[in-house]
Amino acid sequence: MKRIVLTIAVVAATVVAAGAVTWMVLEGGHRGGPPAAAPSSTVDAGGPPSIATSLGPYAAGPVSPPKHGSYLGAWVRPERLTESGRVTAMTAWEHSLGRKMAIVNTYRRFDETFINDSDRQFVARGSTLMLSWAGGDTRLITMGRYDDLIRQRARELKAFGHPVLLRYRWEMDRPNLRAQMWSGADYIAAWKYVRNVFQQEGATNASWVWCPTAEGFQGGYAADFYPGDDAVDWTCVDVYAGTKYGTIGDLMRPFLEFCAEHPSKPVMVGEFGIARSWGTGQRAAWLADASRTFKANPQIRAVLYFESDPLDNKGPTNQFLVSDDPVVFGAFRSSLAQDTYYKPMAAPKP
Repeated sequence: MKRIVLTIAVVAATVVAAGAVTWMVLEGGHRGGPPAAAPSSTVDAGGPPSIATSLGPYAAGPVSPPKHGSYLGAWVRPERLTESGRVTAMTAWEHSLGRKMAIVNTYRRFDETFINDSDRQFVARGSTLMLSWAGGDTRLITMGRYDDLIRQRARELKAFGHPVLLRYRWEMDRPNLRAQMWSGADYIAAWKYVRNVFQQEGATNASWVWCPTAEGFQGGYAADFYPGDDAVDWTCVDVYAGTKYGTIGDLMRPFLEFCAEHPSKPVMVGEFGIARSWGTGQRAAWLADASRTFKANPQIRAVLYFESDPLDNKGPTNQFLVSDDPVVFGAFRSSLAQDTYYKPMAAPKP
């Protein structure tokens, strides 16, 4: 894929939001290309791997994990990327599932205002907000080029007051982001620089979420971007059965092994999805197995589905909606949404 370099621009909020999501999907390192041959089984023969088994205590920052079980959340792409569209899409998703999402994921470009009206609505009704913030060129950040922008974002977060999950420059290990990230060391320096600015501004209401890709762990290069236990509150991974099929336990195994080495960090699956290309039966079985895998690794304390068929996604290997397939959606509902293992979250207080 071609390298894409973000530029700072002043754009209307709803246009930027649409651009942020489309940009995120088009750059996704786990998407694109023809699907592999269908596997003979969707379930690990010996059961899901049990690797990340730490029960804490955890050092998680302002957003604490549940004492037992896992939070359930999602990004739900609206038909129209507007404030009302976001609320309508999430409300319809939750109504169909019969429960609220504990965590609502949303995406922001580096230059985009953090908190919108829809975000306030989600938090007011009892969900915690996760801001997936794109970040910028790491070396320009540490040179101070974006200090004013970073300080403004920090002040916005402080003024908001509620605890949030801040997933700064998620999927930083993707090969098509190398032009911006430069190296693992540069990314770590930028992470610490940005977090320090937030601390200087008194924006201490964020839990910082470090979130590479499952492919990065499989390839052995994701860990190079880890800022350290003292600078990270939640460890995280994005994992998809898109162009490459595998059980979620197989796809996440190297990541889970990494998490086992950092037992004081609660674990999040920031995005997960099973592509339409694998068919109704296999998708339903994959989701049921995903829930078993999460339970077998109790260090996983939050999981968020990527409910989207993004624009310009190049076919069914990049289509992850489950709500339009009654069988698949039924599997998601019974395996995840209606399972008491997946906990609600009380409304965050300032």
